Amino acid sequence: MDWLYSLFVEHSALQAVIVLSLISAIGLGLGKVRVCGISLGVTFVFFTGILSGHFGLSIDPQMLNYAESFGLVLFVYALGLQVGPGFFSSFRQGGVQLNLLAIGVVLVGTLLAVLGSYACGISLPDMVGILCGATTNTPALGAAQQTLKQLGLETSTPALGCAVTYPLGVVGVILAILLMRKVMVRKEDLEVKEKENENKTYIAAFQVHNPAIFNMSIKEIGALKNYPKFVISRLWRDGNVSIPTSDKVIKEGDRLLVITSEKNAPALTVLFGEQEHTDWNKEDIDWNAIDSQLISQRIVVTRPELNGKKLGSLHLRNHYGINISRVYRSGVQLLATAELTLQLGDRLTVVGEAASIHNVEKVLGNAIKSLKEPNLVAVFVGIILGLALGAVPISIPGISAPVKLGLAGGPIIVGILIGTFGPRMHMVTYTTRSANLMLRALGLSLYLACLGLDAGAHFFETVFRPEGALWIAVGFALTVIPVLIVGVVAFKWAKVDFGSVTGMLCGSMANPMALNYANDTIPGDNPSVAYATVYPLCMFIRVIIAQVLLMFFYMDKNIIR
Repeated sequence: MDWLYSLFVEHSALQAVIVLSLISAIGLGLGKVRVCGISLGVTFVFFTGILSGHFGLSIDPQMLNYAESFGLVLFVYALGLQVGPGFFSSFRQGGVQLNLLAIGVVLVGTLLAVLGSYACGISLPDMVGILCGATTNTPALGAAQQTLKQLGLETSTPALGCAVTYPLGVVGVILAILLMRKVMVRKEDLEVKEKENENKTYIAAFQVHNPAIFNMSIKEIGALKNYPKFVISRLWRDGNVSIPTSDKVIKEGDRLLVITSEKNAPALTVLFGEQEHTDWNKEDIDWNAIDSQLISQRIVVTRPELNGKKLGSLHLRNHYGINISRVYRSGVQLLATAELTLQLGDRLTVVGEAASIHNVEKVLGNAIKSLKEPNLVAVFVGIILGLALGAVPISIPGISAPVKLGLAGGPIIVGILIGTFGPRMHMVTYTTRSANLMLRALGLSLYLACLGLDAGAHFFETVFRPEGALWIAVGFALTVIPVLIVGVVAFKWAKVDFGSVTGMLCGSMANPMALNYANDTIPGDNPSVAYATVYPLCMFIRVIIAQVLLMFFYMDKNIIR
């Protein structure tokens, strides 16, 4: 049985893989169990790791550090890659507000930590460690330890405080979200609501009665100032339907099927003359039954060479006699303007004759199977760039030690940037939703298993020390109170949707486990988008605050002397 003993106990690469896989499997299995309809999901991996470490299970320290770091990097990068395409638009539409609320969480927690240090008699270095654990922010702990080292002070106690308060830091955010959900949130608040989007399509039919545009080409009409963008999908004249090219001349009495945004409909009514009252935006419209001459088909962009090209540069309307009325990207409808940059995986609604559509299909690709192949180049390149960015020292006046974005901050920023701008640089960044979720789940499971295993060795002996219970209580308060205060303000006063509130709270607390819980229980992508929106700034601020507090502690110490 020596071989069995070596598999689980003797440190080796094989033993590390087996132990981490076992912890992850047991934790994920327990995560499926619901008590009173509530499950902590992947968080059980962390608790399983703590118990395993407590009962003496361990792996090689270097392998532990590697697996923990790799898991965290994989999770945050995949998250950034997923939310990248909609990040900047969401930032414009509410990102400033979300970041201000998230900074509020950071400041409230920091203030409570300082007050708690004096009220409870806990030294400030210990309190900084407790705060790092309560906010599940290991980069801040690393920065704090580095600062203490430079000051010639003991560096172990903050790590101990972090390990003791970390578990309830994880659970505390989830419990706070549960409490808000039970007390304040109604069923209709959890429904996915479409956000206003300047590119969201709206279909309307107009009759041309404006003498000012009689005998003008579509190109000339589109060039008129003070009128919004639009796409003419169909033109009816004398009982015949056609796909109008840019050179098509508009005449009195023409009927036009126009794709634009809803807010632009009144302006286009003035431009064309009269809007028909038919609702063309119902999901059950059979577009192929509208007329017998034209058909409508959805074609997927799968040719890599089209990634990053502008739609207008393909000249599909003039070359093939078809019209692209709508573009679907990540579940969002976009207006098919000439300036729209195509991305791999875009689904284009093409209107035209069957033969023409068949030719366009060859141009765009429509080979859906090719999209299922993983594009790992963008993943590995992004990880390299993210780690390089995280390692860049940033000097801040008044702080002796430079600040770094670290393993978590750098990759998520690069993931967002590559997800947003990668296609414009002709980089294939498309991944299926299932592939992205797999990367995130694998990374998070590895990270939690390692974190729990590392903390479990001395966890219970620290808890049962005289100051252990006090540290746990203070840490739990530092977790729950700021989340509840700012959560109520955001949901009730700022009128932010609950999905975005939970994502903002999870991001401000650097808590991917709570985010995973939110994603499992709240429909839509709002939690993930909000998390990625606030995480980089909040993480950076917490790293700085950890160092600033200790600098003040050092100054106070010198004053006392």
